[in-house]
Amino acid sequence: MPGPNVPFPPMEALLVETLPTGERWQYEPKWDGFRGVLENDGGELALWSRNGRPLLRYFPELRPLGDLLPPHSALDGEIVIDREGKLDFDAMQMRLHPAESRVRKLSVETPARYIVFDILLWNGEPLHERRLAERRVELEKRAKGFSLSPISKDAAVARQWLERLEIIGLDGVIAKRLDLAYKPGSREAVSKVKHHRTVDCVIVGYRTSGRGIASLLLGLYRDDGTLDFVGHTSGIPQALQAQLQTLLPPLLEVSHAGEEWGRTPGGGSRWSQGKDLPWHEVRSELVCEVRFDKMEDERFRHGTRFLRFRPDKDPEQCTWEQVRPTPKPGDPKLSDLLAGRIA
Repeated sequence: MPGPNVPFPPMEALLVETLPTGERWQYEPKWDGFRGVLENDGGELALWSRNGRPLLRYFPELRPLGDLLPPHSALDGEIVIDREGKLDFDAMQMRLHPAESRVRKLSVETPARYIVFDILLWNGEPLHERRLAERRVELEKRAKGFSLSPISKDAAVARQWLERLEIIGLDGVIAKRLDLAYKPGSREAVSKVKHHRTVDCVIVGYRTSGRGIASLLLGLYRDDGTLDFVGHTSGIPQALQAQLQTLLPPLLEVSHAGEEWGRTPGGGSRWSQGKDLPWHEVRSELVCEVRFDKMEDERFRHGTRFLRFRPDKDPEQCTWEQVRPTPKPGDPKLSDLLAGRIA
């Protein structure tokens, strides 16, 4: 199959620590799904991933959107799955299945939807060449029947999204330059701010590279006292190496004696950092605080950032309850957001 006949690859976002502000910025929720460029190339519908791979076969329930898209038109957006008013990225992962029968079954059981946030072409007109302020107007005027990502030009609203929308599975806030055209593959026009949280974890081991400690392996306790491996730190600052070399090796003598493991770092998880690096199990005595952005399938999706040791915390206090948000009456739902009922 030929590649997309649209501006490609899609615009990327630069990860920043603070939300950019000013009149030239527009804000959107950061959707947690698969990026997808929906293209009608002269009657042939395609859905392209950010690296140009065809996705439509995995999401056949999105094919009727082709009836809303004129020939030689294309939109930029995100494929998501909404379950009980919350985005479910784990269910998204399950959709990339090679068997057609399985694809059909899942398209009914966990149907996806397409959230549009930009317009590239319409009836052959190169709208991507216009600045975002104009493109958004054209998107709202032309893309009738599509689910459009809400926007705001108010930084206070964006900050509220950042704080409140994690409960429905959103991943942060996107800020886009209103005065710039669509820039394929560039991060110049888009920034993203993620909602970071902190958690206290017990150090269950470490990986080594050369003579240094490459990463810390982290664990959380279940209610029954079982210890689960939940991820690793993303690298170790050089200034921390000497302290870790002093603290960790003495704990190698008796590793988790009498303790029941749940998931372990040797379980072949794709989250494990550097599978070829040796890992060393240690007694679960040290607690550290780390920063993370997202859990996926009960593990940190990305490596975490080490913040500090917590000598004031007992390892048994490092439980799953820290990272499981408790739903409350009145929590926002995805339908509220898409209907503009969250301000």
